[in-house]
This record gives sequence, structure tokens and C-alpha cells, in this order.
Amino acid sequence: MDGQNTLTPTARALGYAGLLPQVFCIAMILTGHEWRYSALAGGFAYAAAIFSFLGGVWWGQAIQSGRAGAGAYGLAVLPSLIAVALFLPWTFGWEWPGPALLYLGALILGSPMIDRALGFAQADFLRLRWHLSLGLGSLTIALGLLSARVI
Repeated sequence: MDGQNTLTPTARALGYAGLLPQVFCIAMILTGHEWRYSALAGGFAYAAAIFSFLGGVWWGQAIQSGRAGAGAYGLAVLPSLIAVALFLPWTFGWEWPGPALLYLGALILGSPMIDRALGFAQADFLRLRWHLSLGLGSLTIALGLLSARVI
């Protein structure tokens, strides 16, 4: 990593602030808040939205690079499709949200590997992506593990 700093302090601060919704959802469950189930649903929705957003980032980086092949665009649409697929068990009344949160958290944890494989991201952006993905992925997995206390 070249040490080049392309991210503003505001971008970094808002990036880290993006972990707060999951922290809030976990706190609602741990304190026995009456909206515990809503906290699970909100935590899933937030993680799914961020995962979908990452696909948009990959799409934008691919276009901006001017050197992306079809594979980069294929990878970029997968997060949205996977997020919708993980939501389906809830819509059909199957076991949810625990397993979906665990899968989604694991996918978010591993998502920076796609950034690295695509090779479009600046070094400091990739470093921030690792921090945020490890944070959000871990918090989403924790929410999935806590779902047994709610349901």
C-alpha cells in the first residue's frame, strides 16, 4: 500500500459511523427492548442495503477504470441478488432471521477480497473497506447469533 491518502476525514468518519446502526440493533436485543424483533429485521435490512451498495461501488469502479470485463459487472450485481435471496425465507415464514444474518455477515466479512481481486480500489479506500467490512460483518454475525434470544 502506497500510503496515498485519497479519503477525506469526513469520508472516514461517516464510514465508521456506518457501524452504529448494527451496534444499536445489538443493544436493543441485549437490553431486552420490546422492539427486539424489529431490531433483527432492521439489522438485516441495513446489512443487506450495505451489501447491495458494495455491488454498486464495484460497478462504478469498473466503469471508471475503463478496463473492466464482463466478470466485474457480473460480480457487481451479485450482492443485490444475494441480499434478496436471503430475505426470501422470511417472506415464506421459514427459519429467519438467524441464518440469513449469519450468511450476510460472512459475505460482508469477505467482500473486500472482491475489491482486491478487481484491483480498482485505491490503497487507502481498500484499507477502510477492510475495517468497515470486518466491523459490519462481525456485528451482523453477532446479531444472527443473538437472534435465538429473540425468537
